[in-house]
Amino acid sequence: MSGRRIVPRALPRTAPALSAIAVAAALTAGCSTPEPRVTRTAEETHGSVRGEPAPGAASPYWVDPDSDAARQVRAWEREGREADAKMLRRIADRPVAAWPAWDDPAPQIRAAARSAARTGKTVLLVAYNIPHRDCGLYSAGGAKDADAYRSWIGEFADAVGDAPATVVLEPDALPHIADGCTPPEHHAERYQLLSEAVKALKARPNTKVYLDAGNPDWIKEPAKIGEPLKRAGIDGADGFSLNVSNFQSNESVKEYAALLSGTVGDAHYVIDTSRNGNGPLSGGRDEAWCNPPGRGLGTPPTTDTGDDRLDAYLWIKRPGESDGTCRGGPRAGAWWPEYALGLAKRAKT
Repeated sequence: MSGRRIVPRALPRTAPALSAIAVAAALTAGCSTPEPRVTRTAEETHGSVRGEPAPGAASPYWVDPDSDAARQVRAWEREGREADAKMLRRIADRPVAAWPAWDDPAPQIRAAARSAARTGKTVLLVAYNIPHRDCGLYSAGGAKDADAYRSWIGEFADAVGDAPATVVLEPDALPHIADGCTPPEHHAERYQLLSEAVKALKARPNTKVYLDAGNPDWIKEPAKIGEPLKRAGIDGADGFSLNVSNFQSNESVKEYAALLSGTVGDAHYVIDTSRNGNGPLSGGRDEAWCNPPGRGLGTPPTTDTGDDRLDAYLWIKRPGESDGTCRGGPRAGAWWPEYALGLAKRAKT
């Protein structure tokens, strides 16, 4: 890997459970996803059952009580793997972003919002369905055309409704313009669709929106992503997101963010810390973005950042979901319990 591009977006999984707020794989696009089930609240599953608060209790974000990690914890407890189950709670008990379905995002968003409302928490969502997504690579696809995307993002926003929500808007979309991966003939349409999406989401009374801006190892000069952010409507958003699905350290990302923020009116930002506890894989190895060994969970999700412009550390990439079939991993977006356990064991906090 040259380091110019971020990790291709992992394909979220499909399942009838509430944890499947992720998407169907490309082959199943267009098929309806069953209504997710909500079996219990996060407190019922992880905290009050054991008489103690869950690690995510101090965070303002909703914890999916039936995520892959939560189900894995319960399975390992049944199997007698108590130590591993306890370790994996470092993921299961913390808020992780949901990636709503590419065919019909509404049922999953509404189910998540209902569950979150019972705990007074904010839903963390990723809108990831832009046409010509990921330049035809691992997470290729997206809406078939501009009108389909407008319809999809409208359904997304309507499903959010009045619920408190934070939305990371279209990971990779602007960095792929900045690095030349997205063909020039698609640029104007993409800017238009993103700016319209910002307006549609911000029309909801309790929604925050962050346009994705890649990471410092991808677009190395902040000014090169600053102009695309402006054309995509950063002025109407709450800020930008950095390090989505990547491993750059908090220090390097914050240094980059300060420079980028200065090019776009001192905009605020959020950082994905889901897997950056040990920083990026060293040595310039190929595909350093794809299931790199030795990585660890980073700063747990929180809005207590100590920086006026850094709104939150978030777990946007779902830790434990594969980046792809590299290094013995399953398909992109599939749950990989042993990799998840490794991330948890090497967590810095």
